[in-house]
Amino acid sequence: MHPTAQIFAALTAALHVVIFVMESVVWSKPAVWSRFGVASQHDADVVKPMAFNQGFYNLFLAVGIVVGLVVGGSAGDAIVYFACASIVGAALVLATGGAKYFRAAFVQGVTPLIALVLAAVL
Repeated sequence: MHPTAQIFAALTAALHVVIFVMESVVWSKPAVWSRFGVASQHDADVVKPMAFNQGFYNLFLAVGIVVGLVVGGSAGDAIVYFACASIVGAALVLATGGAKYFRAAFVQGVTPLIALVLAAVL
């Protein structure tokens, strides 16, 4: 995998660790759950188990990218490609929720998409 593609993959992993922290560690703070469009503390408490689980999905994808980058070679590259493609897929699914999710889908999906495109052309 080209080093430039690796940089975008690493940025993707870092972003998804941050998302994990927001969803699974500090979700109860109004400044956090409001960023996800949750309107009240009651609503945040209701969706907390789902956010907790979703945060771990993000963490596992980030770990996959990091492991792939550390392992390197064709096996490591395959892990990075899979994790990045999974994130792009999740961003596309998020975007199907309507215009209010386009920004979040873009933020989630742009860096892994760039990593995959660079890996394909460089």
